[in-house]
This record gives sequence, structure tokens and C-alpha cells, in this order.
Amino acid sequence: MSLKQLIINCSKNDTKAQSELYQLFSSKLFSICLKYSKNYAEAEDNLQDAFLTIFNKISQYDNKGSFEGWLKRITINTALQRYRNQGVFEIINEELIEDVELDIEDDDLTIDFLLNIIQELPDRYRLVFNLYALDGYSHSEIAEMLNISLGTSKSNLARARKLLIEKIEIFKASLNSQSL
Repeated sequence: MSLKQLIINCSKNDTKAQSELYQLFSSKLFSICLKYSKNYAEAEDNLQDAFLTIFNKISQYDNKGSFEGWLKRITINTALQRYRNQGVFEIINEELIEDVELDIEDDDLTIDFLLNIIQELPDRYRLVFNLYALDGYSHSEIAEMLNISLGTSKSNLARARKLLIEKIEIFKASLNSQSL
């Protein structure tokens, strides 16, 4: 069945088509959920909620642009909505700290390690970091999505990078002490 037909059938609440769509995209969307969640269980909840929204709104997809991109936006917005509802983005000191470059080109750093330390970031930092560094949104887009100021977006990104660098340095130091 073509993707176009699958979308049409899903819009008619065809459970077989919905199951097929889920099978096609759940692993890609789950990886997005992992980036925006504190842990695996929360990522599973976000994926479930995202698919509920996808199936409820699939008839609104107008075949303009990438269907996968449409799914990705819904998934990210679903995860972000959880944090908006929790008041994660209450304004704190917005003072811009010096931005630092994050260099993760290191053979000792696995994807699992990097995902783990990103998930350990405070919510406001993790979400801005993911939106900016991993998904390519601009600070103005992030500010609008999260209902925060441009300065808060920039500050949260800088703080996220600083925390990640500290965690990477601690990890590398522990590797060096083990090899002595």
C-alpha cells in the first residue's frame, strides 16, 4: 500500500492502516521522543501521545511537504507540551553566560553515553539544546515554540553546553584514571 493510501485509510480510522503507519514510523519517532524525554518510560508516553495526535489530525495533512517532517513536528510538539504544562519554562535569571563550543568528536564517547548525559540535563536546557543543536531550529523559532525570550533560549543553550562539557570532562578524567 502506498503512503498516500495509508494516510487516506488512517484518516478513515482504519486500525489496520494505523498499525501499519505505526510500524513504519514508530522507531524514528521514538528516537525523537528519547531526545526530548527524561528517560525511556517518558519517551514511551510521549510516543503514545504523539501517535494519538497523529491519528486524530492525519486528515489535516495536506500532502505539502514531507509527511515524515509533519510527523516529526507533531512528535516534538507533543513532548514540549508536557513541559509547558509543568511550568518548566518559568523565567529564571536570563543572564547570558559565555557560550562555549561543544566538541564531541571523541572515540571514547558513545551515542548511548551522549544521549544519557543529554537526558540528565535540566529540562529547560535539554529541550533548547535538542531543538537547536540536534534539530536545527533557530533561537527565534525556539523562543516561539517554548514561549520564552530569545535571550532565554541563548542562555539555556549556553548553560546546556557548559554542563555537557563538564560531564564529558569528568568522564574522560575517569577513563584516564582507570588507565593509570
